[in-house]
Amino acid sequence: MSSNNSMPPWGHLHALTTLAEAGSYTAAARRLGLSKAAMSQRISELESAAGVPLVRRTTRSVRLTEAGQLLAERTRPAFETLQDAFSGVRDLAGAPRGLLRVTAPVALARQQLVPRLPAFLAQYPEVRLELELSDRLSALAQDGFDLALRHTSSPPETHVAWQLCETHSVLVASPDYLARHPAPAHPQALALHQCLFYPRAGDAPGWSFEPRGGGERLSVGVAGRLAANNSEALRDAALGGLGITLLPDFSAQAALRDGSLRQLLPDWRPVGSFGTHLWAIRPRTAQVPRTVQALVSFLLVGFNSGFQLP
Repeated sequence: MSSNNSMPPWGHLHALTTLAEAGSYTAAARRLGLSKAAMSQRISELESAAGVPLVRRTTRSVRLTEAGQLLAERTRPAFETLQDAFSGVRDLAGAPRGLLRVTAPVALARQQLVPRLPAFLAQYPEVRLELELSDRLSALAQDGFDLALRHTSSPPETHVAWQLCETHSVLVASPDYLARHPAPAHPQALALHQCLFYPRAGDAPGWSFEPRGGGERLSVGVAGRLAANNSEALRDAALGGLGITLLPDFSAQAALRDGSLRQLLPDWRPVGSFGTHLWAIRPRTAQVPRTVQALVSFLLVGFNSGFQLP
């Protein structure tokens, strides 16, 4: 950079806005395709040109100064406009291409999304897919994701959401467990069983049911020797004969079909434990990248029939 009075390169300003969104040099460098050292160098040069500190660095975190926040906030809209304009022009070139970053829950992705991806990538050979499997609810724009799959009853209003399908909860146990413990005939009988449950912070373990023929909701307390915050782990524990568990249909589907799990209390509908729909969600932007459009269209077809149970 030639002098403190010169206008800094656009890339340096973009590095600052990206750092403000990502929250760390490592995450910002990854989003920009730079090394961490190159990212740090850009910020240092920008500070030199501005004549004031823009970033506070500690051993544990990176935070923008008041001047840094002001500069990032004022330049961010310009970069968003440039990105939208470039995406629109690039999309005129034909088939979807480039990197698509997607985040999805672990169990759903492993069991239902990943098996569908070979067909998508074969259909769009110029698309590269980066998939993060995490049950943590990421801030999509801040973490640099183009699309998220969410298993919820209501998607965030701040994002654009496509409903892929309905989902349902199902109460299951293995034949081995049922050979040792008679199947419950009523939800209240679950108090006599080992129940494998999904822990909820601050809430006592419990499941709720509604009669399928209509009637009042019934909530029952449950207890057991194992709890896990992942439906795949609960399914595998049930397959091992450890007890009764409540699963989303996409986790129970394969095991119910091959008979390694059996559905319990079919006259009662479990409610309130898991989301009621599967959604594809993207940050709200003026221009939708063609890669996102392509994947959403593919998922709308692939998940159209939901998760059929035997």
